[in-house]
Amino acid sequence: MDAGFRITSVVFFTPEEKVMTVAEAQRSGYGISSTPSRLVLRGPHTASEMYTQNVAGVPMTVLQTSTIFEKKWLTTQINAAAACPTVEGSVHFTPNAITWFLPRHIDPLVTAGQFKLVEVHVGVDGERLDATEMAARRYSLSVNNIYVILEIPVGATGGFFKSHIQDNQYLTSYTIEPMLELLWTEETTHEVTSYKVLFPIATPLLPRHAQVIDKTVPEERIFKVLIGPFGSDVTLVNVTFPSEVLSVTDCSARGFNVLEHTSPNSSLKVFTLDVPFTDPVVQQTSREKGKAVFSLQLTLGLLVLPEFAPFSQAANLEASLVDIVAPSVSGGCDHENFYVLVQYGSEGINFQTLVGKQTLTPSLAHLYGFKENDTHFSLAVPFSAADAVFEAVESSSIKSRVDVTLKDPETNRNIHEFALSCKFPLTLTECLPNGTITVLAVKLESVPSLKPSELTLSDPSCGPVYSDDRHAFFVFTGNSCGTTRKFFSNVMLYENEISLPDELQPSQESETEEPEYELKISCYYDINTTRAVAFHPRPRRSEPFAENAKGELEVVMRIASDESYRSFHRSEDYPIPKYLQQPLYFEIELMRSTNPQVSLVLENCWATLKDDRTSKPRWNLIIDGCANPVDPYQVVFHPVWAEARVPYPSHVKRFEVQMFAFAEDQDNLSRQLFVHCDVAICDDRNGGVCNGQCSNQQNGIKGQRRAVSDAHSYKQVSSGPIKITQS
Repeated sequence: MDAGFRITSVVFFTPEEKVMTVAEAQRSGYGISSTPSRLVLRGPHTASEMYTQNVAGVPMTVLQTSTIFEKKWLTTQINAAAACPTVEGSVHFTPNAITWFLPRHIDPLVTAGQFKLVEVHVGVDGERLDATEMAARRYSLSVNNIYVILEIPVGATGGFFKSHIQDNQYLTSYTIEPMLELLWTEETTHEVTSYKVLFPIATPLLPRHAQVIDKTVPEERIFKVLIGPFGSDVTLVNVTFPSEVLSVTDCSARGFNVLEHTSPNSSLKVFTLDVPFTDPVVQQTSREKGKAVFSLQLTLGLLVLPEFAPFSQAANLEASLVDIVAPSVSGGCDHENFYVLVQYGSEGINFQTLVGKQTLTPSLAHLYGFKENDTHFSLAVPFSAADAVFEAVESSSIKSRVDVTLKDPETNRNIHEFALSCKFPLTLTECLPNGTITVLAVKLESVPSLKPSELTLSDPSCGPVYSDDRHAFFVFTGNSCGTTRKFFSNVMLYENEISLPDELQPSQESETEEPEYELKISCYYDINTTRAVAFHPRPRRSEPFAENAKGELEVVMRIASDESYRSFHRSEDYPIPKYLQQPLYFEIELMRSTNPQVSLVLENCWATLKDDRTSKPRWNLIIDGCANPVDPYQVVFHPVWAEARVPYPSHVKRFEVQMFAFAEDQDNLSRQLFVHCDVAICDDRNGGVCNGQCSNQQNGIKGQRRAVSDAHSYKQVSSGPIKITQS
């Protein structure tokens, strides 16, 4: 059209003619615009100029116009019409499908008698779909002589569900905006007319009964339930049980696995919930014929958004389980031992036992007097065992505890936890008649970082005469180590205190909140005491004399399997294969001696490649009782405590040798090795060589040869061969 033409008026056919100027039409809600090649006319569905026409049984809203253009003395007009179907009469609903009937021949839009339908296209939300996409969404399109028919499954991709609540009943509607595009030609124009309808459709409200699917496997001892489906606009707020109401966050913290699952093919979703049988919300209702019956009642609290309309969905679950008796632990105490009884339960020994923090190995079981039968096993654990902990001390007793844990070896989950705590009689403080005071200080569970060797009396220079990782033993007199004395009417009170020196006390900025270790010592002595002693002298028949005798002291060297020194290699195990990464644990023991005053001290130890102790090459391990100072992998001395196998710790010495000490000699890495030691046996009251292992180093006299005259005798021991293997 010539650009000089302009729109002057619009004629609406209702079907009677109604003329409006452009301004009047715009005020009535119409939009009118034109270009040299296009006329655009938009109008609201509710405009009064529209009328309804039945087209092939389908009510259609029709807008027919004639737009007038003028240019000087010229006038022309363009006729335009639009027809939109209505939902009523064109759409049919079933619970599972939507069927849309659109007339094939739309009479208000066709002017000629000869009509040919060329193409039909389907789309959603204004976007065309190809045949593959339609098949994937299960859309169905058919064309007959009267209608173009589009069938869409309820819930298909492209639409969405909207939730509604009426009288606490959950209902849904499904909304989708399909598009049909028809292309046809007419005899008079031979031009293709494109007719496109975007048609929002919402199904009537339908009650949707949520399914409660019980997926519980009783043997897993967990209730598992699936509830749904619900629309995507539904959210879970809380879960109500008979005894309490828990939010979703509370459920997760409690160990209930609450999950939301959305269907990939629709906008529906379901909720799943896992609740262990052991939780208090689960009721064990009855036992019959060897079965336990568990029940769970719950109600989901739900909201529809954005209206925040509340509703609920209840579920009742029940599960029967063959009555399985879990393993259990019980116990008691006497004056020196814990006695622990472990019942297997109905499934036998299918668990791992921990005593304290140690797994109950065969060697540990032997140490604790393990006894068993078909239903249970028992242990006798000394109150002072390394796997027990000290909780508190009193004047004449100590409170000790042993923990026993049964674990599932597959999941590492604790099946049963048991703790047995008892008081045991123990003399911690002795006040001797000669004024000597002895005190045993023990490390308590409440101070895990305490090193007993660092404890001192009131005088910081007075440390323990003996200590290990759990004990410190002090010996002092009433007039030493800062001991104070007070006089009362009939007694004298001597007092002292065991604690850490000030410089070792934890600072206030320390992250740990351990209490300060403080042990009060009190000794009472009578001021005036009368003792009656009767004796009757008798003349000696002869002068006392000593009878000559000879004896042989035997010393043996053993190699332990590990640092516990509970099992040792036998003679048939030699040569013992060892990798460079593995240490060697040596024990040297004075045999068949019951004299506690006798002490065994290692003078020199070295390694050779031959059984001959004088052969070369030679690796010095211990020199003058101390670790070789030039060896980068120095010997480590291990303390020895009194136990059933070692009644006299002074008769035994233990040390550890790193196999890396021999790694520098690459030519001899696959050779056999022999270890030799010179051992001194003496009276530990003499001092000198009997001051203890590496006493020169402790006294700051390194490299000085000690007086051998202090020793009663010297022994030589050897062990081997040891096969060095590269890993």
